[in-house]
Amino acid sequence: MTTEEKLEHFQQYCMESARVRSARMLDEYTQALEKSFSEHQGDARRRADMEVQAEKEKIQKETNKKLSIEQINIRRVFSRRQRELKEKLFVELRDMLANFIETPQYIEMLERQIAQAMEVAGSEPVIIYMDPSDEDKVRRLSFQHKADIRISEYSFLGGTRAVIPSKNILMDNSFETRMAEEKENFQFDLEVTTGGGMHG
Repeated sequence: MTTEEKLEHFQQYCMESARVRSARMLDEYTQALEKSFSEHQGDARRRADMEVQAEKEKIQKETNKKLSIEQINIRRVFSRRQRELKEKLFVELRDMLANFIETPQYIEMLERQIAQAMEVAGSEPVIIYMDPSDEDKVRRLSFQHKADIRISEYSFLGGTRAVIPSKNILMDNSFETRMAEEKENFQFDLEVTTGGGMHG
């Protein structure tokens, strides 16, 4: 083999070796780039997922806050409406009592209350008070029941109050007290139906 052929062979060997090294380096660089890109993609996805999750939580918190405020407002309006209806109901009840006072049934009720007070008192003295509006009934009821019936200084809307001093008993059957007790304990009994309406 001539020197020139040896040189050409050596040149081909070097070129081939350089191509192999170059291809290997290019593969390694490509793999490194792909790995880096894949890691970058993974990081980007994780960051994006975290941002989406954070945004979801933020929206959920804001929604819950708005919902809570709205529920408070609805309860406030509902409570106010209930109070208004309750007041209206008890105004109507007062009107019904005023009408009841004009009936014979009211006299019968007074007689029952007087009889009950005298039965509880037994042989002890009892003072029965009636509303100033019932002054016209006092004489007849006192005579009929042989009772100490007096007109109260203050109106209590009807009914009677009886005092048995020796037993330290007050029997309060006044409409005022009964209404106050009812008003104190009164609650609307509401049930939500499947149609979204309410039963009273």
